[in-house]
Amino acid sequence: MKKENEGELKVPWIGYVAFFFAVLVFSGIFSSYDGWLRVFDFNVLNGSFGKIEGVEKVFTFRGAGGTGARDGFLFALELIPAVILALGLVNVVDGLGGLKAAQKIMSPILRPLLGIPGVAALANIANMQSTDAAAGMVKELVDLGEITDEERSVIIAYQTSASAFITNYFSSGPAVFSFMLVPIIVPILVMLLFKVIGANLLRLYFKFVLRNRLSGGAKNGNE
Repeated sequence: MKKENEGELKVPWIGYVAFFFAVLVFSGIFSSYDGWLRVFDFNVLNGSFGKIEGVEKVFTFRGAGGTGARDGFLFALELIPAVILALGLVNVVDGLGGLKAAQKIMSPILRPLLGIPGVAALANIANMQSTDAAAGMVKELVDLGEITDEERSVIIAYQTSASAFITNYFSSGPAVFSFMLVPIIVPILVMLLFKVIGANLLRLYFKFVLRNRLSGGAKNGNE
C-alpha cells in the first residue's frame, strides 16, 4: 500500500467516527461497567472459554499442569480468537477510513513522542488491554507496508514494557489498592512513562549506534 503524505490525507467524517469507536473498544474504558456499555469493550467481545466443573477446582479447557508442545498448542489456541477479532475490527475500521483518521490525528503526537506514524495509534491503544490483539495489528501494518522495520521495532519496544497494563492492573491491583500510598492513577502513569522511555532508548540506539556501525561498515567496504 502506498503511503500518503499525512498532511494531505482526505478523511471522510465516517473515518473519524470509526477511529473514535475503535479507541473506545480497545482502550478498556468500559471494562468496569456493569450495564450494556460493556459490549463496547474488546475483552467482553472476545469472551472466554467455558469452565469444566464438578471437580475439586474449576478448570478451563486447558486443564491444569500441562507442559511441553501440547500445552503450548492449547495456549496458542487461546490466542487465536483475540487476534482474529482484533484484525477483523481493524479491517472494518480501515474500510471506513478510520486508519487514515488515526494517521492524520495522531501523527503530530506520535512522530515527536515515539518516532512512529499515527496509523500505529490503534495498535498502541489495543496494547493497553490485549497483548495478542496489539501484536496482530503490528503485523498487519507491516504486511500493508504502513510502517518500516525501525518503526516496527520501536512499536514493539513500547508494547513489550507493561503490556496489557490496564487489564492486568485492574484485575490484580485491587488486592493492594486499600493500602497504596499513592493515588491509583500514579502506577498507570509510571507504566506509560517507562513504555515511552523504552521505545525512545531503542530510537537512540538506531540513530547513534546502529547507523554509525552501518555507515562504518559501508566505508570499510569501499576502501
